[in-house]
Amino acid sequence: MIYKVISKPEFRAFVDALVRANTSYGPRQVDTDHNGEPIYQFMPVASADEIAFDYTVTTSSAKHLLMPFREELSKFSFKDKNWDQEVEYDAPPIVLFGLRPCDINAINILDEVMLKGPYPSPYYLARRKNTFIIGMDHLPLPDCFCRSMNKHTTDHGFNVFASDIGENYFLSINSSKAFNFLKEFETSDPTYEDDCKLIERRKLIKQSFKTNVEVTGLPMFLDLEFDSPIWEKWGDKCLNCGTCAMVCPTCYCYNMEEHLATDLESSSREKRLYSCNLIDFAEVTGGHNFRPKNGDRLKYRYYHHYRGFAVNDNQQICVGCNRCGRACLAGINPKDVINDLRLEKESCVTCVLPSPEKS
Repeated sequence: MIYKVISKPEFRAFVDALVRANTSYGPRQVDTDHNGEPIYQFMPVASADEIAFDYTVTTSSAKHLLMPFREELSKFSFKDKNWDQEVEYDAPPIVLFGLRPCDINAINILDEVMLKGPYPSPYYLARRKNTFIIGMDHLPLPDCFCRSMNKHTTDHGFNVFASDIGENYFLSINSSKAFNFLKEFETSDPTYEDDCKLIERRKLIKQSFKTNVEVTGLPMFLDLEFDSPIWEKWGDKCLNCGTCAMVCPTCYCYNMEEHLATDLESSSREKRLYSCNLIDFAEVTGGHNFRPKNGDRLKYRYYHHYRGFAVNDNQQICVGCNRCGRACLAGINPKDVINDLRLEKESCVTCVLPSPEKS
């Protein structure tokens, strides 16, 4: 890791040059909510002027730029009683600007699942290796609980990370490509004062979190509360819409679809992001559904995020951004569900039988 300091105007010039020369995505205001607050999304940008440098959080994450909602995996053509398959792994280089630490940590989690598991995805790899990431720190929203998940800081998964230290940015440079790009711009080595400002900035961010979710021993709690009525309570509120999975930066469940042309001469195989909260997610051939109840589906989503299974067994994949809580039409958010589980367990009255007397 190499550290440099750059003035804010110079940093803006660096970003502008990078964005103009590459296909780029950054936070842009796309609308306002019912309270008049701006709504941001990662959108295509052609210059630094189009980027909302001081944005709070995007409604959806940058996940869809690495894992598209719909992705064609292969094409098939049929002719003369034979068939050919066409598979492409190509992905154009892109620049992602303005990712927060929790979003970068989310990508690191996806890297573990999609690249380091038993079956690495060549499609994900093609996009990931051609993605240049510029991260930026920020003060958390009142309902963020990234600190509880220890995802409020990051030291890898990016090319450049910019920390706001007043009139300048403190840059953490994590790739030779980023270092070479920055040679064209005026930077300096950090002074003792710059180091102190960085420490104070990190203290301020850490102390600004207003929401805390107690996750100590949570996997064990989930195992103990597998049959808890809490799941039915919150499951009855769930609308099975899958919005939580779509905005989540780490949900990676998917469905496969085959599309056959009406002339029967070609077909395609498509991967589509899905959600374990959808009614038919656990339905198999013959119509049997392994998770027919709302509470069961909601429970397994929480198990995936806070207990882990399969590729991410024993790894919590939630980063605490609370996008799911903000987007949920039924008002379900992780803090309330986890607190309910803990309160139920802690309020249990344990009856201890006396030891049998020796005769």
